[in-house]
Amino acid sequence: MTQSSPTEHQVAFPSDGIELAGDLHLPAGGDKLPAFIVLHGFAGSKDNSHAEKMARLLAGWGYAALRFDFRGCGKSGGKRGYILCHDQVADAKNALTWLAGHPRIDASRIAVIGHSFGAAIACYAGAVDQRFAAVISSCGWGHGERKFRGQHASPEAWDKFAAMLDTTRRHKEKTGEALMVPRFDVVPMQEHLRKNLSPSAQMEVSSDTARSMFEFKAEEVIHWLSPRPVLFLHGADDTVTPTEQSIRLWELAGQPKDLILVTGTDHFPLAGDNPRVLAMLKGWLDLHFAVAR
Repeated sequence: MTQSSPTEHQVAFPSDGIELAGDLHLPAGGDKLPAFIVLHGFAGSKDNSHAEKMARLLAGWGYAALRFDFRGCGKSGGKRGYILCHDQVADAKNALTWLAGHPRIDASRIAVIGHSFGAAIACYAGAVDQRFAAVISSCGWGHGERKFRGQHASPEAWDKFAAMLDTTRRHKEKTGEALMVPRFDVVPMQEHLRKNLSPSAQMEVSSDTARSMFEFKAEEVIHWLSPRPVLFLHGADDTVTPTEQSIRLWELAGQPKDLILVTGTDHFPLAGDNPRVLAMLKGWLDLHFAVAR
């Protein structure tokens, strides 16, 4: 018998009074499903993105998958480009609350997976909210200031970034308003990688976003995940988020924990449906968070 393709449903749910837009992928069948909440990257979108690739992949493997736009992003409500880390943690937790109430979902088996910025949020949200059953971090980070120092590595680049933070801070103190700044001044990305961004990705973000990221430290809470399983997946040749960020998160996490560094892979490990990455990810899921139990 040929298995039916997963169905896809546009959904919406509230988060701190803001309506968030999502897409829920549901495999065929009548049983209660294990599920993933899928978190997109920095100033990105659930659509035409690495997040959509992850959601479709997981649904094809038999998991329900909810991908959604964080507040201020994509089709969700909220101030455009005003993206604060702890607001996104709240969005992830509110997505969990909504998904746990769905009749097709096993509320005790909802995991979270995120990419890049979304991975940092997944690590933090999974650590502080015990309802998450497992966490997968793809090219994530755990210490904002150290991450930025790796992304703006030369003395000249760091001085320019620090000056931007200082200038925008003084502007807000004087006017009460945060300036908008180019996204690549905050998180540099080589030109050839930018094709992997969603067409809905924002090219400017609030300077408050940069400050929020600078101060965000998932490293401080990652040990709270144990004994729930966590996977840190990272391109060994990542030119966007320093690979050491996942290594340090792995060092600080409790068991069970796994770290996979993929040689020859940059910041988008699922780009091109990399068969090595798919095999390693599926193997980890079969061991730690299998569809059937």
